[in-house]
Amino acid sequence: MNLKIIKDSCSMTASPKSPLAPKSFPNLLPIAGLEMGAIAAGLRYQGRLDLMLAVMHRDTVAAGVFTKSRCPSAPVDWCRASLKDTGGKYVRALVVNAGNANAFTGSAGLHAARATAEATAAVVGCEPEQIMLASTGVIGEPLNAAPIVDGIAQINAALSGAKWQDGADAILTTDTFAKSACEMAEIDGEPVAISGIAKGSGMIAPDMATMLAFIFTNANLSPNVLQSLLQEATELTFNCITVDSDTSTSDTVLAFATGQNVRHPQITDPNDPRLDDFRAKFITVNRNLAHQVVRDGEGASKFVSVTIEGAENDLAAKKIALSVANSPLVKTAIAGEDANWGRIIMAIGKAGELAERDLISIWIGETLIAVDGAACPNYDEMPVQGHMRGNEIDIRAYVGIAKGRATVWTCDLTHGYISINGDYRS
Repeated sequence: MNLKIIKDSCSMTASPKSPLAPKSFPNLLPIAGLEMGAIAAGLRYQGRLDLMLAVMHRDTVAAGVFTKSRCPSAPVDWCRASLKDTGGKYVRALVVNAGNANAFTGSAGLHAARATAEATAAVVGCEPEQIMLASTGVIGEPLNAAPIVDGIAQINAALSGAKWQDGADAILTTDTFAKSACEMAEIDGEPVAISGIAKGSGMIAPDMATMLAFIFTNANLSPNVLQSLLQEATELTFNCITVDSDTSTSDTVLAFATGQNVRHPQITDPNDPRLDDFRAKFITVNRNLAHQVVRDGEGASKFVSVTIEGAENDLAAKKIALSVANSPLVKTAIAGEDANWGRIIMAIGKAGELAERDLISIWIGETLIAVDGAACPNYDEMPVQGHMRGNEIDIRAYVGIAKGRATVWTCDLTHGYISINGDYRS
């Protein structure tokens, strides 16, 4: 889906799809016990889907991971409280709107969230606390809940188990394409489906990376198992991406397990070996969505993997990797296809973690460019320049301390990022 730019005058133009986007929207696996729909409610954007409703079987359980921002949105507060009150049991629906984050809006924000939950609960037939909410868009502008309240019944009347792209399109803001992923897993030899959608393009950084993501499965899992799986997957995926080092007010990842059309008994222990294949596939779906968020980074032209090895521990390695991935100097060098590995050294040094200067080695692509704290003898920059001209960039460094290792993913920093964030309010 093309990027819709909303200028202060509320006019609309289109921006081309990211060059790193998938070629097409996949056919996602249907999830037993889940139906979805979306409409154009006119909340901010005109003529495009901006309100999504997903309704789930009455036995569905849920889990959530949210922003660490000290200025969370009203929907984040609502979901945290609801999951605490219900214990993640028997969640019935998810409502997501785009164009307004319902963040930093005081008591009016909570009123809009409650009005949305109450209207949805009345349509679905449940308690308001069984409704999960998410909002994305402009911060600090009151959300008019009336179009949402009016639209819920309209969407509910036309729900379908096949409207994945409508749902994915309806949650976008400055995104240039809809993001989705799916896998088929096994529990006790029985097939279970995992499908998910996400949004994210700017204001992307770890600490529950800035975006919305919703993962659905028909596996029969207890709430504590689903929460454990989601927290593990988030740490390995969404918390390992960065576009611009900014953490938003609205970061939300929600997972739902309907328990429908499966014969395996409910899994109640996160360490149950029967979860092994499901855990791997669940992480794969989350990683796929996280990578797509980076590939749609505002103005991005290159997808960048940064791997640090030899750190004091894995956490230290991750901090060093993020120092490299967040460095404007590194990111602009990549945008300019400049093999300036001195900037990588700079970013490693400023991370604040242990690194043995005279043992550091650096690779760009498959080429060793620095070893034992100095430029590699007979270093030939030509193959590195060729790698830099591609749209998939790999950076690896060994820092000479211990066995800590981590990989994070980012994108380059281009003039497009400035244009998107300086020319209009999304």
